[in-house]
Amino acid sequence: MKKLVMISIAFVLSLAFFGCGTPPIYNVNNNAVVVPTDKTATMTDVEKAIMRAGGGLGWIMKKEKDGLIKGTLVLRTHTAVVAITYDTQTYSINYESSVNLNYDPANNTIHSNYNGWIQNLNKAILVQLSLI
Repeated sequence: MKKLVMISIAFVLSLAFFGCGTPPIYNVNNNAVVVPTDKTATMTDVEKAIMRAGGGLGWIMKKEKDGLIKGTLVLRTHTAVVAITYDTQTYSINYESSVNLNYDPANNTIHSNYNGWIQNLNKAILVQLSLI
């Protein structure tokens, strides 16, 4: 009986271990700029919303040109850099580069924490846009 329990535990642990591969990179593509119904977003409004959202989460946000912001997040020894393109109708968040996040360009995979950071950034942008 003990042997069966040990084999079962080993099987479950091996499934958990092999099931923990690195996930594909999460990008946000052409997400709608949603503002209150009585408002119309300008380029400046969208830019400020993105800058506030990223800054509030610890991202270093830098406007490269109209319609493009680079966001950099540095946590301990990890760095993620994204390109955020935007206009008055849509915005996108796309992976640009990283350090110590196990990025694999052949498989387009990365450390799972990266995807959580991007999802949090996207949610924060949506909140800031709703406040316009």
